[in-house]
Amino acid sequence: MATRPTRLPFDLHVLEAFLGVCEARSMALAAQKLAMTQPAISQAVADLEARIGVKLFDRSVRPLALTPAGELMRQRASALISEARQIATAIRHTARGRLALIRAGLVDSLSRALTGPIATFLVSHAEHVSVQSGLTAAHAGALLTRNLDLFIGVDDMSDVEGFDRHEIVTEPYILVLPPKQKIPRSVEELEACAEKLPFIRYSARSKTGIDIERHLRRLHVDLPPGLEFDTPFGVSDMVARGKGFAITTPICLAEAALSGSDVRTAPLPGPQLKRTLTLVSRKQELGTLPRDLTKACKSSLEASTLAPLRTSMPWLDADLRA
Repeated sequence: MATRPTRLPFDLHVLEAFLGVCEARSMALAAQKLAMTQPAISQAVADLEARIGVKLFDRSVRPLALTPAGELMRQRASALISEARQIATAIRHTARGRLALIRAGLVDSLSRALTGPIATFLVSHAEHVSVQSGLTAAHAGALLTRNLDLFIGVDDMSDVEGFDRHEIVTEPYILVLPPKQKIPRSVEELEACAEKLPFIRYSARSKTGIDIERHLRRLHVDLPPGLEFDTPFGVSDMVARGKGFAITTPICLAEAALSGSDVRTAPLPGPQLKRTLTLVSRKQELGTLPRDLTKACKSSLEASTLAPLRTSMPWLDADLRA
């Protein structure tokens, strides 16, 4: 009888027997540990090899040794068995209104402002919470491969179906200059500024860096290469040291935690450029948690970051909103 194409090549009990042999390096010892007979262990391993079509153990040596295919199977089988053993616990936690694990990604420009509030919120909803900061592109990839459950970043993944999106905050891009530098009021003055001071960039690994470069091309402004950084602190710190000027955002500047006298800020000349930070999660998998987390983030961000920014930069006014 032909095997159906959709039939799995093993079941969890067979994988458990296989892992027992991997650990014991002996069919007999594995049988004792798993309270099975040695023939049953041997048959389980033989059936697994037959279904996959490769040898998993080198039986010509003692103790038994794994083949390269067997080592790969051991790694993957260990992950599957571990995941399977956690399912019942996860379901029980969910039944009590708590998740077993939730993994959140956070763009590094919000790390200082939202790491604490996010962790505080999530720990009341899950037994195990992981908050990972970094570049949005990495978080988007991790969400697609199910290595994250949600992220907050500058890419809302609008071109991918199956995700819910909740806006956190919208902010304009601004100029940041050394304290005594004259503020450019036009695109022409911006180009003149670049002839005297180096332009400090966000790297093209970040969406912020990509968006800034696209905006400059639209303005037909060609600024020579120089220093570039992934992080808001790197960009802002170099400006504070008088090494150049930069285009950044109010929240990125707040993330750098510089003194108010370290840099000079001003609106970006020419057409305005904005960015929106969005919470993205897989559709309908976390219930109301993404929506509730969004509300908590908005409230915390307004009090801790946005209100002080409007006070220090009154010209922002309604351009900075959660």
